[in-house]
Amino acid sequence: MSHANWAAYRSMTSDQSVKDRTIAPGTTKRIIAYARPYRTLVVLFIVILVIDSFLVVAQPLLFRRIVDQGITPGNAAVVTTGALLVALVAIVNAGLGLVSRSFSSRIGEGLIYDLRTEVFAHVQRQPVAFFTRTQTGALVSRLNNDVIGAQQAFTSTLSNVLGNMISLVVVLVTMFLLSWQITLVSLILLPVFLLPARWMGRKLQSLTRQQMQLNADMSSQMTERFNVSGALLVKLFGRPEDEDANFSAKAARVRDTGIQIAMSSRVFMTALTLVAALATALVYGAGGNAVIAGAMTLGTLLALVGLLAQLYGPLTSISSVRVDIMTALVSFERVFEVLDLPPLVQEPTDPVAIPEGAIGVEFDQVVFRYPTADEVSLASLESVARPESSATGELVLHELTFTAEPGQMVALVGPSGAGKTTITALTARLYDATSGAVRVGGIDVRDASTHDLRDAIGVVTQDAHMFHETIRANLLYARPEATEDELFDALRDAQILTLIESLPDGLDTVVGDRGHRLSGGEKQRLAIARLLLKAPRIVVLDEATAHLDSESELAVSNALDKALAGRTSLVIAHRLSTVRNADQILVIDDGRVVERGTHAELLAAGGLYSDLYRTQFTRDAAEVG
Repeated sequence: MSHANWAAYRSMTSDQSVKDRTIAPGTTKRIIAYARPYRTLVVLFIVILVIDSFLVVAQPLLFRRIVDQGITPGNAAVVTTGALLVALVAIVNAGLGLVSRSFSSRIGEGLIYDLRTEVFAHVQRQPVAFFTRTQTGALVSRLNNDVIGAQQAFTSTLSNVLGNMISLVVVLVTMFLLSWQITLVSLILLPVFLLPARWMGRKLQSLTRQQMQLNADMSSQMTERFNVSGALLVKLFGRPEDEDANFSAKAARVRDTGIQIAMSSRVFMTALTLVAALATALVYGAGGNAVIAGAMTLGTLLALVGLLAQLYGPLTSISSVRVDIMTALVSFERVFEVLDLPPLVQEPTDPVAIPEGAIGVEFDQVVFRYPTADEVSLASLESVARPESSATGELVLHELTFTAEPGQMVALVGPSGAGKTTITALTARLYDATSGAVRVGGIDVRDASTHDLRDAIGVVTQDAHMFHETIRANLLYARPEATEDELFDALRDAQILTLIESLPDGLDTVVGDRGHRLSGGEKQRLAIARLLLKAPRIVVLDEATAHLDSESELAVSNALDKALAGRTSLVIAHRLSTVRNADQILVIDDGRVVERGTHAELLAAGGLYSDLYRTQFTRDAAEVG
């Protein structure tokens, strides 16, 4: 997708262009494919609909028999028998309704389960760049609201379409057999049904898609403002009034769209109901005169009127079925849009096992650029999406080559934006190199399974994430089968066991959203304990002590000594004093290794490292003074 096409695609989600969008071709075939696992239930469901449709005409015909053969000639036995049969039909019809609902709910809820699990698994395989661009609320909306909207296609829409089509045929045949003349009179107004349905279907389709997008935007704002970080930002900058106004504007648009949908649907249904009433009046007029003239019995007229209600009911539903189908297709299309975004990091078809024991890391002529928006994201999931400044993306790493031997500590230093974090991301295969090779244990990471690779590599970032769970649950995320003793050993080595034991709930203490109930140093040490519990053979530290105070930094540094012992490690250092003992220091600038060596060698060389170190040493000395 070119730069111009991306901008055009983004504009498709605007309110104006949404009205002109059509359903993507092939959507219906994909929906049928998702229904295949439930084909047995679908067949049984259709059989029940057929039986139920024949019962629709049974009651009017029984009423005809009661009037013509029972009431008119005064035959009480026929009246009693007919009444009992009417009751029996009603009971059977109610039972079939319950069974039909059971089948349709199983189909619908099964579809929700299939779609949700597939979308969730697919999103998990997306690169980090996808999540940095996507609004969480919009994505959650796809997983909840749109999946439920798609499910309705197999519950209400499917049953309505099939049931009403069968009922329509059965009722029409029965009416023609009773009186083809009166039946033709009742169908005079049929074209009036068809004309508004086509126009209203298009209108409600565009309104429904617009409502879904607006709900996703509103959900995104709530998701971002209701977490701890977002709430703090709003409070610290004193902008609650602006937030209220912004949310109010979005909610108002959702309200107005909802009113438009409700009124459009109501006008449509009112018009169709009026047409049905007019048709009933015609039948009573024509049929009543036929009864007076002796050309028709009273029971037949009453049966025709009863069948007419059963005729225009399905006609009303079928006339509006386009609305229901298009609404369901919009939901399916929005779900498929996410499923059709291919993950950049693909699992190898025949993965190569990573060797046992100590392993190293090798970068061989690695060139890398970050993917552009059209490669990793969807414009409809970015309410503030903008086309990238470059259609191809600028190079971040330029023919980068280095080796971290097994057991070595390699430090990555350099100015911000030099490409240090990118190196660690490529090591863990969060992205694939544009060219060249990244090897772990001598195996190209693209040839190893992501499961084996992630087992071999452990990462601690400067802002380690914690789930809103207990300390125990956050630790067990690294190794679910770990014992209680192993948990305590990891906490002890991470220099945080004393703190955990002092808490009233101990390991069962809830850390809060993103671990905000813990201090920065405590959260970092808990992250190191999680790393130790995982016991990876390669450790990646991305400025793990960058924002800590002196006391916390000392505690975390002691914990890191335990984490790095005997393991290959890549360490991004904000404070150069923390990498003095590294086996090799790589100075990264503009995506290239401009210097390499030990701390002493680089100081003696008097290059960029020496300048950075002296600048930082002077600044630290001034802060102490």
